[in-house]
Parts: sequence; C-alpha cells; structure tokens
Amino acid sequence: VQLQACGGGLVQPGGSLRLSCAASGSISSLRFMGWYRQAPGKQRELVATISSAGMLNYADSVEGRFTVSRDNAKNTVYVQMTSLKPEDTAVYYCYARSFAAVEYWGQGTQVTVSS
Repeated sequence: VQLQACGGGLVQPGGSLRLSCAASGSISSLRFMGWYRQAPGKQRELVATISSAGMLNYADSVEGRFTVSRDNAKNTVYVQMTSLKPEDTAVYYCYARSFAAVEYWGQGTQVTVSS
C-alpha cells in the first residue's frame, strides 16, 4: 500500500485547510485510515482516524475543529481543518492500518499556522 498526501501549506490563525491522502495498492485490506502529526521537538501524535465501517476517532485537541472523512470509491481519506491555531503547526502524516494490523505511512505534508 502506498499513501500520497497533499494539501498542506501556510494559513492564518482561524483559517481552514483540507488535506487529502490517496491510497494505492491493496486498498481492500485497509481497516483504518487517517492522520497523525509531529510538531518540532514533539512526538508524533494522533490527529484523527476513520475505520472502514465509518467509526471516527479524534484527538481531544482537534475535536470539534477537524473532520476526517473517507471516500472508499476514490481510496482517499481527507481531513478538513477549521479554526486553525498556531499549535496545529506540524508535519501531518497520512496513516493506514490493515485488518492484519500492518501500518503504512505516507510522506509528511507541512501545515503552518501563522500570521
């Protein structure tokens, strides 16, 4: 499975941004898809995931501001980020986990929230 993420960039505080990640390969094996992020000097942390059954999981820090969604027909996962804060600045990584618990990571995409 290969994951290709895009959509990062520079946005002002309070702004919005949408990231997308297209998966290719053994798509039917993917149980979870979603996003993690890593800020400078910090560990990589969960942002949000969505299961193949549509179950959602969000980090407390983004709950109510970020929305993760999945288009199975396009093999793509999205995260719509609103009310962005400077502390959301990080490299965002697309993530997937198969039913066999194999994890996949995409390349990171930088999100910078700054005025």
